[in-house]
Amino acid sequence: MKKFVTFASEIRVNALLCSSMTVLLAACGGGSGEQGLSQAKQQTQTAGTMVSVAAAATEASPADALMAVRADGEQSGSAAVVAQDIAVQAADAAPANYSEKDFALVGYGAGDAMPASATAYGATDAAALAAAGAPLGADASSPASAVIPSTTYKFYVAPNGNDNNAGSASAPFRTIARAARAARASTTVFVAPGTYAGGIKTTVSGNASGRIYFVSTTKWGAKIVVAGSSGKAGWDNRGNYVDIVGFEVNGNGGKWTSGIYNGGSYDMIRGNYVHHVAKGVGCNSAGGSAIGVDSYYKGVKSDVVGNLVHDIGPAGCRFIQGIYVSTSGSVKNNVVYRVSEGAIHLWHDANRVIITNNTVTTSNTGIIVGGGDFYHTRGPADYIAVYSNIVYDNKMGISEQGKTGKNNTYRNNLVFKNSTYNFQLKNGLSHSGTVSSEPLFVSYTRTGTPDLRLSSSSPAIGRATPTEALPYDFLERPRDTSTGFDIGAYQH
Repeated sequence: MKKFVTFASEIRVNALLCSSMTVLLAACGGGSGEQGLSQAKQQTQTAGTMVSVAAAATEASPADALMAVRADGEQSGSAAVVAQDIAVQAADAAPANYSEKDFALVGYGAGDAMPASATAYGATDAAALAAAGAPLGADASSPASAVIPSTTYKFYVAPNGNDNNAGSASAPFRTIARAARAARASTTVFVAPGTYAGGIKTTVSGNASGRIYFVSTTKWGAKIVVAGSSGKAGWDNRGNYVDIVGFEVNGNGGKWTSGIYNGGSYDMIRGNYVHHVAKGVGCNSAGGSAIGVDSYYKGVKSDVVGNLVHDIGPAGCRFIQGIYVSTSGSVKNNVVYRVSEGAIHLWHDANRVIITNNTVTTSNTGIIVGGGDFYHTRGPADYIAVYSNIVYDNKMGISEQGKTGKNNTYRNNLVFKNSTYNFQLKNGLSHSGTVSSEPLFVSYTRTGTPDLRLSSSSPAIGRATPTEALPYDFLERPRDTSTGFDIGAYQH
């Protein structure tokens, strides 16, 4: 595959989903800007979605295996069957012993205080963890975003369920794939805490009046891990009007090149924790990413909101991305660090993408806006709005590459200490309202577990624009309209 070299960065520009790697994501892009931004507004403002003030999760050791996946993404043969036994070896023989209370939503709107029993992954990142001790609605004052609405159909998944069960709370399925086969428009699939084999493929679609929600009942409690022998993605979704909410996708110990791949339309990838993806793979132009929203299957208008992404790709590899978008949609309130190439990267048919209130650091490039190797359009990457992001301590800051338009806008970003350059824009474009100083995080480290919340003296406080911003932050606390919105993923 070809490599595209502009400035100091090598970007993969050939078709991603080629040959046998149909679930891979390229180092590519997508955009939206000032004029016509209303066309890019997605279900981030309208769809019923989970509310989470914070989450707690204990990082478990993943199974040292990988789910077998055929070139078309389907699970193959006996390896898939073996992989489904990852959580409980003799689950078929054991009674489920579940009830409705075992599927209460935890860590989504439970309040700000971390209970003593909560264990932080990495032990130090209080910002990403906080509360997970009460069911949804326990604190009526805390929700800042819409709760998942009631749906007509409900199915349940648990580690010691059985795919021959009815999928009820008392007789849950064992696998997400089985629940997906039962789902239809207006369905919620509740997934209990536990470990689940990756290599999942979902193709079922909802519709505009009846979305399908796959929800980890405890935020980051349902863990998708490598299992089997040859899979390439943790979760490959091709369905439309689908929300994937609150899962941990852990690529440790395997060779996934994608964490969550999304080829559908009008989808939401929300509040997930995706890490250590593509760390054990070779560096080549096949590419990959932690979270990808792709146009290859003509997907449009999907959103990536409030996810934690880190440690993606082998060091020095220019073909592995953090959050990748090659169509229309939005990227909001995400925290991304230590990515081989672009923390946020737009390419291929990217257009009308809103990139707001993200915090990205310690990657080769913070935000790449560009288009090339177009699947279904002739480009350019135009009408891209890049507002209120922190882009700090990368090699390159915000970079336009490939074919870009004249209607891209860059406002109220904090862009600082990117060693090669902070901005490189094309077509005579400029940026405005930029803050050029240290963000003054609560606790910053390049190699450990950073706390990327804003300290009380941060220059990012009150300096964001509310334009295109969500009314809540990464922890889904309300953004403060009286004192002003803050730059980055966290509201102080």
